[in-house]
Amino acid sequence: MAKGKVHFDDDKCKGCELCTTVCPVNIVLMDKERINAKGYHPATVKEMEKCIGCTNCAMICPDSVITVEREK
Repeated sequence: MAKGKVHFDDDKCKGCELCTTVCPVNIVLMDKERINAKGYHPATVKEMEKCIGCTNCAMICPDSVITVEREK
């Protein structure tokens, strides 16, 4: 199975939470412990080892905050 690694441009995130709704393994969440430069809780992944590299989160992000590296 493919694996992935998700990267977020934290300071561009506006906290819309769309990315959290499309993750098939439910690992994308809002980081309630941090606030970014725009004043929002940015999206993050705490369990990166569970990422399957599907890119759903990156595709739905309206501000191109997310990039996904896919590994074989």
